[in-house]
Amino acid sequence: MPEPTPPFKSVGDFIRTQRELMSLSMRQLAGLAKVSNPYLSQIERGVYTPSAQVLKGIADALDISAETLYREAGLLDDSVERPVLTVEDAIRVDGRLTQEAKQALIQVYRGLIATQQPSAEGPKPSRPARKTAATAVPSNPARAKAKPKSR
Repeated sequence: MPEPTPPFKSVGDFIRTQRELMSLSMRQLAGLAKVSNPYLSQIERGVYTPSAQVLKGIADALDISAETLYREAGLLDDSVERPVLTVEDAIRVDGRLTQEAKQALIQVYRGLIATQQPSAEGPKPSRPARKTAATAVPSNPARAKAKPKSR
């Protein structure tokens, strides 16, 4: 069985995709990550593989977990069990989605999260649905099938 193709060819490709998803210019991301614009360009083009420290700065600037970026860079051992990706990380690394779809999904997700009011009591249990004449189940199914007797 052939191995699945990774969604990104290199860590630079992943960084460029995430930068575009965030609608940042290379110059903006370089400033946020505290690296030079030419160095970021070389990372994105695959000329250089950045250190873990530089990747951490880029991850912070892109608002993604450093672990996600380290995994894409091949710095983490995939045989070690790690916590599950966040929803946003999962959206970002899904190669099946377009940049516009990723951006839309992240915005929708953030909007949904923002509208949730945490309750001190926890989630409320749902009430059972009320039976109506249309949904009531007869207690004796044989009797329900019988036609009423005419007198």
